[in-house]
Amino acid sequence: QVELVESGGGLVQAGGSLRLSCAASGQTFNKYAMAWFRQAPGTQRQFVAAITASGTNKYYADSAKGRFTISRDNAKDTTFLQMDSLRFEDSAVYYCATGRQTPDFYSYYRREGPYEHWGQGTLVTVSS
Repeated sequence: QVELVESGGGLVQAGGSLRLSCAASGQTFNKYAMAWFRQAPGTQRQFVAAITASGTNKYYADSAKGRFTISRDNAKDTTFLQMDSLRFEDSAVYYCATGRQTPDFYSYYRREGPYEHWGQGTLVTVSS
């Protein structure tokens, strides 16, 4: 059974930084792509960042480019999201997701459907 556990959320002032972690278990981690999504109250869940199984390719939402960095440590079965220059509008519950790596991952990484497993989420609150 695959389990994803996020951590690292919290309250931070605008302009500050947070580092989210997602620890995976129950899967062959280095065969799975990983992604972060977020959902603010009253809005739909949206894509933030994704990384291929090897860590070679990374993808970002426009809102995250230049401020967020996704990475992974396949030796520790963990994915990270470093968030810098945080803004009030980054406040949301952040979810980690995973799906088996396929050759056409580049074409669907933004979609929720291909991700088979999700974490419970970690709350990020940015004060203005």
